[in-house]
Amino acid sequence: MITIGKINTLRVIAEYPFGYALAPLVDSQDYDDENDLPTVTLSRDHVETPLTLEQTLDVFVATDQQGELYASITVPHIQVGETKVLKAVSATHFGAFFDWGLENDLLIPNDYQDTPINPGMHYVVHSFFDEKTNRILGATRLHYFLKEGSAYLNEGDEVACLVYAKSDLGFKVVIDEKALGLIFHSDAFKPLKVGQKTTGVIKHIREDGKIDVSLQRQDKTGRDTLQQAILDDLHAHGGISTLTDKSAPDAIYQHFNVSKAAYKKALGALYKQKKITINPDDIRLVK
Repeated sequence: MITIGKINTLRVIAEYPFGYALAPLVDSQDYDDENDLPTVTLSRDHVETPLTLEQTLDVFVATDQQGELYASITVPHIQVGETKVLKAVSATHFGAFFDWGLENDLLIPNDYQDTPINPGMHYVVHSFFDEKTNRILGATRLHYFLKEGSAYLNEGDEVACLVYAKSDLGFKVVIDEKALGLIFHSDAFKPLKVGQKTTGVIKHIREDGKIDVSLQRQDKTGRDTLQQAILDDLHAHGGISTLTDKSAPDAIYQHFNVSKAAYKKALGALYKQKKITINPDDIRLVK
């Protein structure tokens, strides 16, 4: 079987003046007629050294503007089913084209654009195979393909996030390239922008299935981890740190990857446990 829009491991079954015929790694006896064996062509121009019959290689199977299959040695910036940041290179009356690393640019038809595309700008794009046109296409209307909820996610899960839009409530994100979620402004303690990748934690899954994401773990495990990190940092620096509850939020984030509010709470907890002292210019381990 050949999977369109994905990397396939195929074998050479024939050589032609213009290129090579590639087929899946299956026994031709599995087919009643060898001519029924699915194949895709790899252009000779794309091969640096000659290939031999039965040689195996990894190729990306793409479609041209007419919907015909072809193989490419080049791995594109995005494969079918993925959501990535791509650069728009041109726009026409019927759609916009994006650079995805192959000779033929990736088309996003107008119907699949969330907003009008401006060439030269970067957008968050989802790639899919359109059976009507037999072509690999892209979309910036992510909700056509990704849902605001997922059965595989649980509160407390650490996830990869890709910011795809900003709203009055916060920042809309793609979660693990499988679902859509929201980081509220109150949970965005560091600057975020469209196209930015960041890690997050599933904060809350609402009754309607929508997902709220936080940039830091806010449960007991997260608090305990931060407190231990502060203690470890103090031990590593002779029991003294100039990073106090008065320090700038950016300095705290760069050092511990948490918000100033979370850091102050951790310091307060350690102080109540009599593990540290808090002074105007530093914090110190209690010996």
